[in-house]
Amino acid sequence: MSQLAPPPDRRAPIATGVPCSKGIAVGPVRLVRSVDDFDAVQPGDVIVCRTTVPAWTMLFGIAAAVVTETGGILCHAAIVAREYGIPAVVAVEGAMRTLADHRAVSVDGTSGQVHAVRSRFGWKGLK
Repeated sequence: MSQLAPPPDRRAPIATGVPCSKGIAVGPVRLVRSVDDFDAVQPGDVIVCRTTVPAWTMLFGIAAAVVTETGGILCHAAIVAREYGIPAVVAVEGAMRTLADHRAVSVDGTSGQVHAVRSRFGWKGLK
């Protein structure tokens, strides 16, 4: 029995975690370490952080997706992402280290995978 290769446009994920809010979103990574980083978050950014707390809720209104290093299906980030209808992947070990600021990524909140986005048009051309 032969194995079929994955389609050429489907690369291995650069990060995986627990899928917590369905959907797929593409955008640039924005590393958020504390409330001091809130002003740097732009509409369409993918928020990547250690964890979130209620003070962070306002960011979900402008974010394309959220990726956290901690949490589970009932953590703050997962619940608020579902309320706002944006993809969320939590418990991504080393997300703050793996996902560099401004790198274009695709977040799949259904599968729990984060993929690098490569396009000659840049990330905006993929929306």
